[in-house]
Amino acid sequence: MEEPSVKLYPYRWVVLAVFMLINVMVQVLWICYAPIATQAAAAYGVKREDIDLLANLFMLIYLVVSFPAAWAIDTYGFKKAVGFGALLMGAFSLLRALFPTNYTMALVGSIGISIGQPFLLNAFTKFAAIWFPQKHRATITGVIFLAMFLGIGLGEVLGPALVSACGFSGMQLIYGVASAVSALLFILLARSGPPTSASLPGEEVRALVLDSLKQILKNKSVYILSLALFLASGIVNGVFTLIDGLGRELSLTVDQGVLLTALLLLGGIVGSLVIPAISDALGRRKLVLLIAVILAVPATLGMVLGRGFALEVVCFFVMGFAVTGVTPVAYQYGAEITYPAPEGTSNGIFALVVQASGLLIVLMDALRGVFHNSYIPSFVGLAVLLGGAAFLMISLSESPKMVQSLAAAEPESISNAG
Repeated sequence: MEEPSVKLYPYRWVVLAVFMLINVMVQVLWICYAPIATQAAAAYGVKREDIDLLANLFMLIYLVVSFPAAWAIDTYGFKKAVGFGALLMGAFSLLRALFPTNYTMALVGSIGISIGQPFLLNAFTKFAAIWFPQKHRATITGVIFLAMFLGIGLGEVLGPALVSACGFSGMQLIYGVASAVSALLFILLARSGPPTSASLPGEEVRALVLDSLKQILKNKSVYILSLALFLASGIVNGVFTLIDGLGRELSLTVDQGVLLTALLLLGGIVGSLVIPAISDALGRRKLVLLIAVILAVPATLGMVLGRGFALEVVCFFVMGFAVTGVTPVAYQYGAEITYPAPEGTSNGIFALVVQASGLLIVLMDALRGVFHNSYIPSFVGLAVLLGGAAFLMISLSESPKMVQSLAAAEPESISNAG
């Protein structure tokens, strides 16, 4: 049964679909040059490092735009803020398509798209809170996360295929048109919210954005959760980024490295659907988060210290399942422990932490020379630190929203039993 006094509208699935679509496309636009970097460098007449810059801009600009985007989401509402980000994505992806061999335009286009990205990524929990009741929100946040994985997977797979079939310019045109169409669909079909709130009476009240930011920054639990997210995301992103060098250390073939990163991605997809659903079904956030973080520690150690390809398969999948799969629960838990702070503000903080974990990759690259050209000591160190973060997480309190939901459900269960 749905929560009392809450009416749900079927149109929420339409809004979810177009919101996921633009999130798929922004990830495609981010990763699309990576699998064809050599061809892209040749088409633009630049060095390989210049192509890498087009992707790295997304992380760098995210660090700058994240808080303004969160403020806009909470101040102007879901559709206006996300719609602005979608328009930037559509317009600047078309710019890259119209000048498919001009690197300057590719750079300008990538900057424009990356400015729009935080307006999309920082609205996950905001959308869930507007359109879905409390007991479904972690699940819906996990479903939206699935769009990110689909976008990364499509960008990795479609790029080489489209270049082979249509050429580099053809690939740019297809991506540009698809992004513009997805942005237009969002503008036309998305709604700011349902006719009546999906929250129980009294839950809609929100603190002012700046006041809520001060409140969040005084919350000790936010720092513990952010530390765990930062370390865990750094490990996963490090594997994705450094798999070539790490694979050589682990005596993996190129095909084995590709398979393992695919398993890491698959684990994340499965985890983002399963773990949030379990969290909602159990009415538990802290327990689910703690178990996932603890699982990530032996998975990381087994990944870099274990021997045998079968063990690597298990560790890579568990790593993706546990870390990436629990991230939607972390976002939702963060929104619940910082209430009445607006969801856009809390979502923006934790999304910023995940993006900032890319700095750990820079650090691992810098330390590689210190550790005799090896990434393994860095990953072991991160695993140990993550274990320390798990210990700190024991002190976290359960989400007050989950406690309230369980308390409300108990009388009903007793009544049904009678």
